[in-house]
Order: sequence, then structure tokens, then C-alpha cells
Amino acid sequence: MIDTPDPRRKGAASKSEGSDLEEARLRQQAIGVKLRHLFDEVVNEPVPDEFLEILRRADERKAGGETS
Repeated sequence: MIDTPDPRRKGAASKSEGSDLEEARLRQQAIGVKLRHLFDEVVNEPVPDEFLEILRRADERKAGGETS
């Protein structure tokens, strides 16, 4: 016996695929929201004074080494 595609099953499969795609999209959105929240927290953290001092010294060396 040869299996023939049942048109009713195709509709059920596409609904299932559509629901899977929607679920994946919602998961991606949730991940994006959490990543943005985490990133915002990191961006808003104060820069440690020691690091600012290192950057300041690096800028001074760069300015002192340039010949204009």
C-alpha cells in the first residue's frame, strides 16, 4: 500500500509548525529583554577610580608622545 498525503494532516502540521515558530519567537523576545536588562545594568555601573586613573595616564602618555 502506498501512503498518500492526507490534506487534513498538512493543515495540522502547519498549525503545529506555526505554533512552534511563535513559541521560538516568544523565547527569543524573552532572551532579548533579559539581555537588554543585564546590559543596561552593566552600562550604568560606575567606572572604578583605579581604571579611570589608568585611562588618564594612558591619555597623558599618548598626548606627550605625539609630535604635532
